[in-house]
Amino acid sequence: MNGGLLVAGTTSDAGKSVVTAGICRWLARQGVKVAPFKAQNMSLNSFVTREGAEIGRAQAMQAQACRVEPTALMNPVLLKPGGEQSSQVVLLGRPVGEMSARGYHGGRRQRLLGTVLDCLAELRGTYDAVICEGAGSPAEINLRRTDIVNMGIARGARLPVLVVGDIDRGGVFASFFGTLALLSPEDQELVAGFLVNKFRGDVSLLEPGLDMLRNLTGRRTYGVLPFRHGLGIDEEDGLRVSLRGTVRESTVAPPVGEDVLRVAVCAIPLMSNFTDVDALAAEPGVVVRFVDRPEELADADLVVVPGTRGTVRALEWLRERGLADALARRAAEHRPVLGICGGFQILGEHIEDEVESRAGEVPGLGLLPVRVRFAREKTLTRPVGEALGQPVEGYEIHHGVATVVGGEPFLDGCRAGQTWGTHWHGSLESDGFRRAFLREVAAAAGRRFVPACDTSFAALREEQLDRLGDLIEQHADTDALWRLIESGAPQGLPFIPPGAPV
Repeated sequence: MNGGLLVAGTTSDAGKSVVTAGICRWLARQGVKVAPFKAQNMSLNSFVTREGAEIGRAQAMQAQACRVEPTALMNPVLLKPGGEQSSQVVLLGRPVGEMSARGYHGGRRQRLLGTVLDCLAELRGTYDAVICEGAGSPAEINLRRTDIVNMGIARGARLPVLVVGDIDRGGVFASFFGTLALLSPEDQELVAGFLVNKFRGDVSLLEPGLDMLRNLTGRRTYGVLPFRHGLGIDEEDGLRVSLRGTVRESTVAPPVGEDVLRVAVCAIPLMSNFTDVDALAAEPGVVVRFVDRPEELADADLVVVPGTRGTVRALEWLRERGLADALARRAAEHRPVLGICGGFQILGEHIEDEVESRAGEVPGLGLLPVRVRFAREKTLTRPVGEALGQPVEGYEIHHGVATVVGGEPFLDGCRAGQTWGTHWHGSLESDGFRRAFLREVAAAAGRRFVPACDTSFAALREEQLDRLGDLIEQHADTDALWRLIESGAPQGLPFIPPGAPV
């Protein structure tokens, strides 16, 4: 078998990542050797593979859904925004430079098509099936000429395309029809059908519309997935985090002890790997919220300054918003603060940056005895160690090189009083260490909070991936989906000429 499928979407956030992960887990449970693939990802949330390559966290999560080890082949191009107009280009897991959107779309992007097709071909030669995820919408006709992630990869690899639409937004039938109508006839031939996502209500009420859609387009609907709370997986874009918690506020289980523990995460610009706090949110009795005002730190038992793709910019933002002074007051009062990666660098004495911001030497917040110098070579590692008497694993993604000149050792960083700092992303996923750290936080905050002794973040993630697999197995036409994946690109399907009347 050399099967494949491209999961495209009518819009960003239609549910492509979730559907791809669900299909991957469903296939893996059937004994199929399956791998994920996304030719090009734009994300500030990334991961380090065991060979030291940087890829999007969504593809690492999808690899976990497949029960395989993630590799750079699964996400050959990663774009990490550094502002509104430019991104760092990561090719096959290593950064190759900064590029403007115009420069990338104007030439570099199309030249990468051969590279991504080679990566996909290598995966297809190794696995029974490869489930590819598109980006945005395949109907972005202004970008079609240089497309390497939607119809460009589908046509280059002869992949059938499944278009996902979020019905909870409204207008899903128009979105399906309009997406198809805007494609060229050659691209339309590859679109096998549709998948409705996030449906609330009685499916029988939707069926007449699905029948009309099939009559209009000649394409079937492969399933209607119901709306389910708590299915959010590793987000791709840290720029879209809601400051009011509507996106990532935790659903709090009752505390084991008498008190809850309140965690405030500073929503700094170009926030990266904010998924670090997911493990905290998984703990019963821990409330996690993202904040952008100093008064919102007042009742927090722990404040987290997360990673960022713009350390100096985030530092300036903290000062402008009054959050820097609030953090300094917390440190002076011995109230817990944790800095991770860029957040760790911000808490140090000074930053020398001729790489990321080119701002030269900039004073940090001075809350940790650390001096940071940005190196052109990016650190990409998967360290293991021990802290607070517990084993810890993590991963590092940073240009800043920290020199610790005091304090107590803490992972690769240090602590001074109740201010902690480390470059290690993912460290809080180590259950024993997370519990030990939360006990320290609770004691410093005067809270009668007790970490649950049986919370396994890895097990919770597996349960979440199984729920995605269940969605596909229970609400998609899996026989038809299997035939589509196994047979390859559809041939000769009727299509709608662009601009055809309804």
